[in-house]
Amino acid sequence: MVKNIFLAFGLTLPLIGCVTTTSPVATTKSYIVDSKTYQATGKSERIKTIVLHYTVSDNDRSINTLTTGKVSAHYLILDNDDDKIYNLVPENERAWHAGDGGFAGRTILNDTSIGIEIVNAGIAPEYQNALKDGQLAYHPYDHYLAFDELQIKKVAELVQDITARYDISPKNIIGHSDMAPSRKIDPGAKFPWQQLYKQYGIGAWYDDADKLAFMDINAFATATIPEIKQQFRDYGYQINNSDEWDKASRDVIYAFQLHFRPLNPTGEIDLETYAILKALNKKYANTNDFY
Repeated sequence: MVKNIFLAFGLTLPLIGCVTTTSPVATTKSYIVDSKTYQATGKSERIKTIVLHYTVSDNDRSINTLTTGKVSAHYLILDNDDDKIYNLVPENERAWHAGDGGFAGRTILNDTSIGIEIVNAGIAPEYQNALKDGQLAYHPYDHYLAFDELQIKKVAELVQDITARYDISPKNIIGHSDMAPSRKIDPGAKFPWQQLYKQYGIGAWYDDADKLAFMDINAFATATIPEIKQQFRDYGYQINNSDEWDKASRDVIYAFQLHFRPLNPTGEIDLETYAILKALNKKYANTNDFY
């Protein structure tokens, strides 16, 4: 008799574990979501940053990479002579364009940025292996390929529109290299940041008078490495706390120079780079958008 009882339980318990239940409906009453009566003031746009890239490829391969793989961008600008800008990912969705890195206190930029890819091969074919023999640490200006003027006009119109809609800070219009200096060098030394600023009011740029005022050899000579690194942090760059200009730190300098001193990007801190950095921090002090 006891044996039969245990047998019965042994047969029925597994069946109980397989029963599928459905969640009950929360209520049969319909409630109204009121989004008009009360409105919070403590809010801001989710999109905080625009990240500009080059594709290191031609049109066909760029389209294939950005539409069929695990890399994407919100917008793609080809080097065709036409009037099209291609929207690959809706702005309210995350494109997978930024990767590891950070800028201005944010470290997961795919969540809060718009990515724009521009078709450009990056480094000229004859220079693509120039760093392999160890003679050069970084590509100089002449190794990079220029963008078509039509591409820049498209970039300008697109970035102006996005910036206005999301109220993006000038500092937060950056290159991929600005947020990932040890991994990326795009959009490169020949991307015309100064032209975009002066002709279209896009992005950040220093004032020449401020740069000249900070070209003080004595101040530069007495500035310590930690003090200069803090200046980079103040502007938005991620840089380590070491007391030396190690490779990771020089990568940040190089990225900064690609953006703000592109004719001579060396990866070495010098008086002019120091003066530009100080001038930018003076002009854009207290403009970080952390909320």
